[in-house]
Amino acid sequence: MRCKPAIRQTPVIKRGQAAFTLVEVLAALTLMAIVIPVAVDGLRLANLAGQIGQRKAVAARIAQRVVEESMVTAQVRGAKQNGVVQEGARQYQWSLRSEPWPQDAMRLVTVQVIFAVQGRDYDVRLSTLVDNSTQ
Repeated sequence: MRCKPAIRQTPVIKRGQAAFTLVEVLAALTLMAIVIPVAVDGLRLANLAGQIGQRKAVAARIAQRVVEESMVTAQVRGAKQNGVVQEGARQYQWSLRSEPWPQDAMRLVTVQVIFAVQGRDYDVRLSTLVDNSTQ
């Protein structure tokens, strides 16, 4: 007895089931038109927040360095000092202000560091009390 070889038959696809309808395509395009701009704006805001965070960390380090240098060189008693620090391709403007503290023989020393992110200025302030008797 001889076996007949099995013949493979491909399923027949009806023409109406092979593609999306116009309504489905339009619904998908409408959804993409809403979701894509929102997602891109979210990415832009996340990028801005990341840049601000990185530059604030650098500005805080600069402020701390300015305070420490002014204390070591005994320039804390001066009225006001300004300067610019170049970190890579970015500039950070700083100003140091020293004023008498109302209690004890202390001075309030404040350093403000200003930096720009995407055309807008931001700042970091660092304040500390310095004992006048050691100066």
